[in-house]
Amino acid sequence: MGGAVTAAVLTLNEAEHLPGCLKALSWADEVLVVDSGSTDRTAEIAAEFGARLVTRPFTNFAEQRNWALGLVTTPWVFFVDADERVPLPLAAEVRRAVGGPYVGYWVPRQNLILGRWVRGGGWWPDYQLRLFKVGCGRYDPAWPVHEIVRVDGPVGRLENPLTHINYSTVGEIFAKQRRYAPLEALRLCRQGVRPRPHRFLTFPLREFYRRFVRLGGYRDGWVGLVLAVAMAWQAVIVLWELGRLGRS
Repeated sequence: MGGAVTAAVLTLNEAEHLPGCLKALSWADEVLVVDSGSTDRTAEIAAEFGARLVTRPFTNFAEQRNWALGLVTTPWVFFVDADERVPLPLAAEVRRAVGGPYVGYWVPRQNLILGRWVRGGGWWPDYQLRLFKVGCGRYDPAWPVHEIVRVDGPVGRLENPLTHINYSTVGEIFAKQRRYAPLEALRLCRQGVRPRPHRFLTFPLREFYRRFVRLGGYRDGWVGLVLAVAMAWQAVIVLWELGRLGRS
């Protein structure tokens, strides 16, 4: 029991991705699916794979993950998204790691975007702190999206990557950034950031330069260009949402 691991998956209408995700989690001691009220076959699929399914209305990602932590009965938790896969080498490494000296581990993540494995623009190795001891980690409520877990104790790094089956169309990229923008704006608002007029120019330009040039997005060709433009566009939408928060 000391090294037992629960794989926790947050879902909302993930019938397309969930079967592949759960199939790749057969190594876990328990699989917990926290659903936000799916209207597709997500619940049925979870049951078919023997996962424990619980439902909670979605507020934000940090709160959802913290609530899931309270349901974990094993010493360790490994958070996996429905569109992610845990290859066998990573599963074996997780099993070895939970017997080691650390209370948490950063996991490298590979992103498959528009049919390509993206290497630049900050998309690789895209480390995620997903594996940690339940009593030693908690998600920071100040980060409702792109959430950050605060771990009390030493943290290591794994070598084998988590696979992320990310955006398959350009439309998906822009739609997801639009969905995340209100939560990101809320975080910035709480930090005292205000949508000054000049920032509508400087923020997106800075983000495009960071993604495409400084982080090497140009190495991924047109895919890298699309991603850099999408991240710059998200900066504009976040500022717009900030303005709405300031007027409400």
